[in-house]
Amino acid sequence: MRGLVVALGVSMAVVAGPAAASASVDTVPAPKLTWTGCDDGFQCATAEVPLDYDRPSGAKIDLALIKEPATDPAHKIGTLFVNFGGPGASGLQRLRERGKWPWLFSDELRARFDVVSWDPRGIGSSTAVRCFDTLAEQESFFGSFPEMPGDPSGNAAFYAKSKELADRCSAKAGPILEHVSTADTARDLELLRRAVGDAKLTYHGISYGTQLGATYANLFPNRIRAMAFDGTMDFAGNATGHDGSGTSVPLDTRQDVATGISQTFDQFLRLCTEAGPKCAFSSGDPKAKWASITARAKQAPITTDGETWTYSGIINAAADLSDSRGWPDIASLLQRLYDAPRTAAALKAGEPYTSNRTEAFNAIQCSDSDVPTDPAIYSRYAESEDQRVPYFGRIAVLDMMSCAFWPAKAADRYTGPWNRRTSAEILVLNNRFDPSTPLAGARDGAAELARARVFVTEGYGHSSMYVPSTCTEQVKRDYLISGTFPAAGKTCAIDASPFAG
Repeated sequence: MRGLVVALGVSMAVVAGPAAASASVDTVPAPKLTWTGCDDGFQCATAEVPLDYDRPSGAKIDLALIKEPATDPAHKIGTLFVNFGGPGASGLQRLRERGKWPWLFSDELRARFDVVSWDPRGIGSSTAVRCFDTLAEQESFFGSFPEMPGDPSGNAAFYAKSKELADRCSAKAGPILEHVSTADTARDLELLRRAVGDAKLTYHGISYGTQLGATYANLFPNRIRAMAFDGTMDFAGNATGHDGSGTSVPLDTRQDVATGISQTFDQFLRLCTEAGPKCAFSSGDPKAKWASITARAKQAPITTDGETWTYSGIINAAADLSDSRGWPDIASLLQRLYDAPRTAAALKAGEPYTSNRTEAFNAIQCSDSDVPTDPAIYSRYAESEDQRVPYFGRIAVLDMMSCAFWPAKAADRYTGPWNRRTSAEILVLNNRFDPSTPLAGARDGAAELARARVFVTEGYGHSSMYVPSTCTEQVKRDYLISGTFPAAGKTCAIDASPFAG
């Protein structure tokens, strides 16, 4: 199939409201799920749902689901639906990889719930956004994608390739491209809740999964048993920007992701210094060494262990702070770069991608959010943000550059209201230093909801998925099982320092 393409400049429609959304989904029969074993104790199923909820009897798409059955079925509460974030991440893959991480899903939690995840529409094994005819074509395209530019000289090539991705998806993805909004996935989730037979939804959303959870909560406010948001977004900021800033300020810039990265990187340097020999970058003055590395890379790429690193590549590697368990590897890389001899070398091509996560990320995020469409706006913000937040300001400007050129728009995206009174109060979890969902944005998102409480983990990195805290898992578990909130003022520590060894 080929896409139904909408010209740039056509405004995105706003969902009519929770009552209309509920009524439209209530007329759709719940999909019938046939669970079959799919290795390692998991069960898999496929759900058929409407492509377009405005035409529920029309074309259908498939959703791929995975379940880890409750280990104590006699005391099972119901189903815990989990969205691991992205958007674009495969729920099937992540539940297989992470379903038994004890700091994410304890034995007690898995005893009381069937844990279910799925590849949302547009992603992975579900009906997916496909922008390439073959894997080889996809790998070639992303392998030649320019690095995010570290200065204005790289803007033109980066913008051109970003536009090429948008054009490819427009030409090849088909009708699914206009029906991958978070609101569409929230309606899918409502059908899946009915399909498993739960009277109300129990949900754990991580990162982007919190945007999905907030959308569901406001479309179906009376159908919630419990919702735990982990690494929480600013929902209005993500959709439209506050005070209508969305069309004039790049998405992650208006959510100040750059400050979140910078503050977390400062903690990386501090903890590395305190760790001494356990951190490979700790000798001398790590902050001064970092400045030396970046200044040198601006002059010429640095080669170490056969790999060549540009300024932009180093910045992006240093900003990859979501999983604090990987911080020792970042420290080792920085020390190797600092020690590298000053020799010239050819640039290394980027690594290829092998899933549709990048295409799906853009398809969903560009459908959901107001963004500037004039490349000159991005160029101006790249310079001003680079001055405001040294090293990391550009990332939050250019990380969704393809959205500037994205032609397909969702007919039924959701832009509010965000404060519908829900049948259960929502638990909002966030780390003190989160490079992807800064605590300030999580507080803003919680304040937009009608009934929510914020709980802070004194940790470093993105969400409790990447930052182990047995204490935080206990807080989440108590809430999801019995609806119990932690005492006012309580916080949790992480299980170990990133450089504990």
